[in-house]
Order: sequence, then C-alpha cells, then structure tokens
Amino acid sequence: MEQEKLLKEILGKPYASNDELLYYCPYCKHHKRKLSVNVDKNVFKCWICDTYGANVRRIIKRFGSYQQLKRWDEASGHQDIATFDDIFDTKYEIEINPKTSLPDEFSSLTGYDVPLAAQKAMNYLKGRGLTKEDILRWKMGYCVRGIYAGRIVIPSFDLDGYVNYFVARTYGSDWRKYLNPSLSKDIIFNHLYIDWDSDIILVEGIFDAITAGPNAIPLLGSTLREESKLFQEIVKRDASVFVALDKDAEEKAKKIISKLAFYGIETYEIDTAGYEDVGAMTKKQFRYRKKKAINVMSEDYLLYKKMGF
Repeated sequence: MEQEKLLKEILGKPYASNDELLYYCPYCKHHKRKLSVNVDKNVFKCWICDTYGANVRRIIKRFGSYQQLKRWDEASGHQDIATFDDIFDTKYEIEINPKTSLPDEFSSLTGYDVPLAAQKAMNYLKGRGLTKEDILRWKMGYCVRGIYAGRIVIPSFDLDGYVNYFVARTYGSDWRKYLNPSLSKDIIFNHLYIDWDSDIILVEGIFDAITAGPNAIPLLGSTLREESKLFQEIVKRDASVFVALDKDAEEKAKKIISKLAFYGIETYEIDTAGYEDVGAMTKKQFRYRKKKAINVMSEDYLLYKKMGF
C-alpha cells in the first residue's frame, strides 16, 4: 500500500497492532513507538505528547518532502491546492475591498500616556477584562469627535499592512452598538498577523476574537461563504479550524463546519453554552473550552449532525 510505504519512509518501520500502525513520534521523539496511525480512518494520535489529528496528510506535509507529499496526494486522491481556483468557480462575483483609512479623529490608545479624554474608553475596555497587551496587539484607538465619537475603533490590516476595514464600538450610551464603515466585509480580518500554521479560531465579533486569542478571526457576522476570501484561504492553507459561534447561531456553525469538513479541513467545534458570546468568557475559560472542543472528521459528519451535536 503506497500510503503505508510513505509513512515507513518518513517515520520508520512500524509495529502493527490490530488496524493501527505504531511509529516513533516525530513530534515528541519518544524512545518507544507511541504514535498510533490508522490509515483507513485517516487519524493519528501520540499517546505520550497527545498530538492528534483527523488527517494523516498533516504528518506527510510537515515531516516529508514535497515529492512524498505529492505521492501521498496521488495515492489518497487528495485535491491539489493548485486546482482550487477551479473548484471555487468564478460564477460568484467577489467584490474587491478597497484600501481605506481610519477616521480623521482617531486617537491611539497604545501609548504609555493616555490623555484624560480617553479615560472613558479605557474604563470600558478594562470593564470588559482587556489588558494593555490586548490594546497594543489589536492597535485600538478611540474617537471623541466626528461620526465615530464615543467609540472604540479597532482596525484590520491586509497583507500589505494597509487598513482595509475597522470596527467602531460605542463605549457610551449610543443605541447603535456598532457603526462600521460602508465597505465589503469580504476580508480576512487582520490578515497581516494570521499564522496559518497554527490553529485558526473563527468567531463572530471583534471582542470574541480578542478573548479567543491573536490567531482568532472575526467573521463580522455568523456566516462563511465558500466563495469568500477567508474560506478559500483556509482551504488553500489546509489550516486547522476551531469554530466558536454564539449558542444562538448553532445551526450556522454546523453549516460552516460541514462546508469545511467537505474540503477535508480538520475542524473542531467549541461549545459556547452558558455564555452570551465568546467575549463574555475569560481567556482562561475560553482556553478550557477550546481544549474540550469536538473534533469533526469529514466522513463522520453526517452522523455528528444526526446525533444533534
């Protein structure tokens, strides 16, 4: 079998145990064969370092050569990412998001000396449990004049470092919580800072993303279309994705997970029950929920949905 032959080339000779093959783990390099691989089910797990995954291809991609990865894809029928432009048909017309700029009245909150005029904004952020590190990481600012007066402003940066969107959230009594620019939301929020080799966390809003961590991407809503820039980038990057939408958007979360699973993306669902949204959790609470996330394998997803999870 070509796949087992490739695993032997990369990980060494295995020990067979029922339907599983045991290898030396390339992640923790334990001296015994503790990496269990089931090629038929396309899963792997190390019983020492607890590294696991729902796609054996990840091992080949990380520890094998380009030619070995190509051979794996040919043997497994994996779709070459070079052809994804054909999969995502151009029948959908995607709006190109223009460069924008922050409001003229924008003042940064990232400095050491925050003026008295920023005190209300700072009190609001502290009340939500945000730290100075959060403010610096997300390049937050505020406005005291103009149409965005009384609002926290959080910018998004594209790959070239330009502002391509921003979120403006009231810290006062305005009945409109958010007043955002009239621009396309078909962006990857803070694309400049995303590490595609680490876990990607999908959440609804910007404050959810701040709680979830630096590699969280706000959807600016609760949907993710296949023709969107974010969806296509996830598939092309073959990223591991954790979906953490509000409990009242559970059906939308399942649709996102189903779409990602269809393309073979290693996908997890984080349970947000008991909280209004991710932003209502502490960072510690969110990390715990993420650790307990349900792993959804593409071949098991229909069963997963039928069980009502």
